Amino acid sequence: MRKALNTLYQAATALAACCLLIIATLVALQVLGRIVDYLMTSAGLEPFRFQVPSLAEIAGFLLVGASFLALAGTLRNNDHIRVSMLLQAVPAGVARLLNIWVIAIAFALASFFTWNAAQLALDSYKFSETSYGVIPVPLVYPQAVMTLGLLVFTISLLDDLIVALTGREPSFETVVKADAIEGKE
Repeated sequence: MRKALNTLYQAATALAACCLLIIATLVALQVLGRIVDYLMTSAGLEPFRFQVPSLAEIAGFLLVGASFLALAGTLRNNDHIRVSMLLQAVPAGVARLLNIWVIAIAFALASFFTWNAAQLALDSYKFSETSYGVIPVPLVYPQAVMTLGLLVFTISLLDDLIVALTGREPSFETVVKADAIEGKE
């Protein structure tokens, strides 16, 4: 089960990276098109006027996808912002209970957001909602990707909650200790 969960988290992170790569490629194509147009105009030729239609809108959808798909991976790598001053100031047993409490609240909130994001995507699908850009993108696609990212994040929080409840350290705590041992902190 551990291998399957880690594969899920890594796959979501890889998809997030793909979203960022697509954004970079589209922007590079747009910039390259403008450079070619400038050079053609400078040479007295008619420019191609190459343009990636709805670039800002599509890049925004991809950025949302990247952000939500990366949630689980960043949690597992302890890359989320966490203020742990209180945990360092209380005894280990209390810190463990506080950690469990915070993970449980995060899991409840993530579950709530996942459910509502899924409902939003279903509504967009039922009513065939599209974006207003030059290219009308069905809104169900970016909303489904957002929901997928939230679902994987929720699963990762449940994973860490179960691990913490069984007396072991959640993923982000093991990363902190590994970094401290290696002198990265």
